[in-house]
Amino acid sequence: MAAPRIAVSDEGRAKDEENAKMDDSPTSKKPRIESRLPLTRWELVVSLSVFFIFSIGLFWVYMKMPASEYDNIKLPRTISDLRLLKDSLAMHAKDHPAQFILGYCTTYVFMQTFMIPGTIFMSLLAGALFGVFRGLFLVVFNATAGASSCYFLSKLIGRPIVNWLWPEKLRFFQAEIAKRREKLWNYMLFLRVTPTLPNLFINLASPIVDIPFHVFFLATLVGLIPASFITVRAGLALGELKSVKDLYDLKTLAVLFIIGFVIIFPAVMKRKRTYE
Repeated sequence: MAAPRIAVSDEGRAKDEENAKMDDSPTSKKPRIESRLPLTRWELVVSLSVFFIFSIGLFWVYMKMPASEYDNIKLPRTISDLRLLKDSLAMHAKDHPAQFILGYCTTYVFMQTFMIPGTIFMSLLAGALFGVFRGLFLVVFNATAGASSCYFLSKLIGRPIVNWLWPEKLRFFQAEIAKRREKLWNYMLFLRVTPTLPNLFINLASPIVDIPFHVFFLATLVGLIPASFITVRAGLALGELKSVKDLYDLKTLAVLFIIGFVIIFPAVMKRKRTYE
């Protein structure tokens, strides 16, 4: 009578082992919801330290401005806010150009590095105060410097943040980069010229998918010129502008995509010839 018991026991043990294997399989696992922040304590300390250093520099610049301007200085969120800011700063920019440009550059790079919305208003302000050519130089310089700072900050602490915010988009971007390693410059330039992917995502994800900094830097420097020109030029007619949405209508977007396709066309043709 002992044999049947052993058989039943072995059968039960086999079922338990089978259930355990099923529980450990990737398909049977339920997704876990992460409730904590994606940064470790060390990464959080580093990011806060960099933010604190930038903030001290920004505070020092603003302390050098006339006390009468303090009440008028705030980050604009609408075109109306921008008009008021432009009227308030026009005289200071004319009387103290070096000091004003230093403050403008520090603010722009700070916002770009830490992904603070509103750099498009800063670009419009550059056009309104400095004209097209000087304004375009300032915007492209600061946008490239800020994007580069964001690149290195993301290289240090960005992987968990991007994986947390955009896991699917990051996988797509990584696959696209892997397919275009030989013509990475053309592809990155295409992304910068066209609004295919947000610049914020490109800045954060580029070091994670192993885009070399020199490719990132040059593509940013050159690729931001068309859109920056449109924005800076619109700053000259700030009084006629009703909304930021008016900057990028269908005609403007079509022009940017045409420029992007012209940039990427040689790489596509070379790849086609290689397959043939």
